Amino acid sequence: MSHIFPRHTRKPPPVAVGGDGVFLIGRDGRRYLDGSGGAAVSCLGHSDAKVTQALHAQLDQLAYAHTGFFTTNVAEALADKLIAHAPKGLDRVYLVSGGSEAMESALKLARQYFLEIGQPNRRHIIARRQSYHGNTLGALATGGNAWRRAQFDPMLIETHHIAPCYAYRGQEEGESAFDYGQRTANELEAKIQELGAENVMAFVAEPVVGATSGAVPPVEGYFKRVREICDTHGVLLILDEVMCGMGRTGTLFACEQEGIAPDICAIAKGLGAGYQPIGAMLCSAQIYAAIKGGSGFFQHGHTYMGHPMAAAGALAVLERLTDDGIAARVNPVGSRLRSALEAEFGQHPHIGDIRGRGLFLGLELVEDRATKAPFAPDLKLAERVKSAAFEVGLACYPMGGTIDGQRGAHILLAPPFIIEDTHIDLIVETLKVALAKVFP
Repeated sequence: MSHIFPRHTRKPPPVAVGGDGVFLIGRDGRRYLDGSGGAAVSCLGHSDAKVTQALHAQLDQLAYAHTGFFTTNVAEALADKLIAHAPKGLDRVYLVSGGSEAMESALKLARQYFLEIGQPNRRHIIARRQSYHGNTLGALATGGNAWRRAQFDPMLIETHHIAPCYAYRGQEEGESAFDYGQRTANELEAKIQELGAENVMAFVAEPVVGATSGAVPPVEGYFKRVREICDTHGVLLILDEVMCGMGRTGTLFACEQEGIAPDICAIAKGLGAGYQPIGAMLCSAQIYAAIKGGSGFFQHGHTYMGHPMAAAGALAVLERLTDDGIAARVNPVGSRLRSALEAEFGQHPHIGDIRGRGLFLGLELVEDRATKAPFAPDLKLAERVKSAAFEVGLACYPMGGTIDGQRGAHILLAPPFIIEDTHIDLIVETLKVALAKVFP
């Protein structure tokens, strides 16, 4: 009998005992192609020798030193390399243990920044409906996914939400993609004016929306308009790249493709590639200077932040992505995977949209392609697709509630960056078999 508290108490998972490249191996010897990288985590697969060697070397040298007393060479080196590749203006790195911690740190830093510069009224956070920013209470409150928020709502701080940039569902007939993006972005300005600019602290968004909507990219010009609005009203722009960053969408930071830089950025998942739990919050020199020139102390912290083992693993991952050119594979390999998906499922009666960037792709499931009508939520379509795919050896990331937290479903694919053409064929073929089971 297991004493583990699992995610689903009525569905005990199989035991994983090994990893081999893009495959995970069960105790019974079965091999599962990791088509979602866990949750868009395992960008280097499960047996990268350079990363494991770096971890062994760090363990022999120093396993842990609390950041209340020490910094470490490896944490400093990781921060230097991140900033060397970060969007212009980001200058400092706050190392934590995961995405939710990174987002909590971003929100608390934004609040303290305005206190330090004498604008204590700035307290409101604006985000987007159908967003996800983590499971800790502050991050959960910021997220706009109704299903995730519902049972904890009495515990959540007040936040505000505007429409997502979700062209498949939101773009009107006869409206250009650019005009749709401007219209949607302008909801931010309207909300700022409604709350009073002097009271708004930050706007939070994922450059490419992941878990809740299935790899939804913005339309051209959307984020440039968002950046402009934030600058006009003195609002901080916090970008959540926990899932879509670290090369997943084809550039190391997803926002590079939008031609903008945030004031604060959260990363995780692909930063550690699953080899160690790690995340990071990056901020501008201006924000850091306000803390340093004010109280001098960020009133926040976690026990394992800046952990040497995690930093060593992440530094090796970052070297693999940048120095060894692994991240440069994402766009060409992602294009091949997308083309294969479109060839097989582009006219599927129950797949309404295939979207995404790089190796971050989503397939939206619909009952009717012409009307985009979703299946009824009580069919639990996402759970059925996940189970059917797993039975035939594919781990993918289906999710329900794509449209509003209740209606709709999608499949998220985020395989390791090391996939080859044979793996692409296997992803498509196993997904085809799984969907045939669900939609006979």
